[in-house]
Amino acid sequence: MSTPTPQPTGITVRNQSRVLEITFDDGAAFSLPFEYLRVYSPSAEVQGHGKGQETLQLGKRLVGLNSLDPVGNYAVQPTFSDGHNSGLYTWTYLYKLGAEQATLWQQYLDNLTAAGFPGDSGRDAKADMTVKQSSGHVHGPSCGHKH
Repeated sequence: MSTPTPQPTGITVRNQSRVLEITFDDGAAFSLPFEYLRVYSPSAEVQGHGKGQETLQLGKRLVGLNSLDPVGNYAVQPTFSDGHNSGLYTWTYLYKLGAEQATLWQQYLDNLTAAGFPGDSGRDAKADMTVKQSSGHVHGPSCGHKH
């Protein structure tokens, strides 16, 4: 028997700070930067068609979110300011991106460095986010909390 996927109880787009805030019915809350969402788009254009076929996304530090459209009761489809709009972000995938944010972000930074683009993101993962394990919320300079 599988555990039911947590369902979102709130989604807020913060264009000024470039983050998507999402809360789930299990109490988890995440603040996902647009750049992070863009570089981990679930689209075939980014992910390829199998393991090892991913395309490293460059120059997405200042990407914006033009729209966020619901897809049934299971996903959202963002349109980013660079025109990318082919990724369907299911609730399960958004939850994974939130729960694994620190690890996935570091992998992205490591991949940039390995590809010879260490400053492309312009962010330092450790300075930008600390994971508060109890709630799953990621605190950083743009999460809206006073630090």
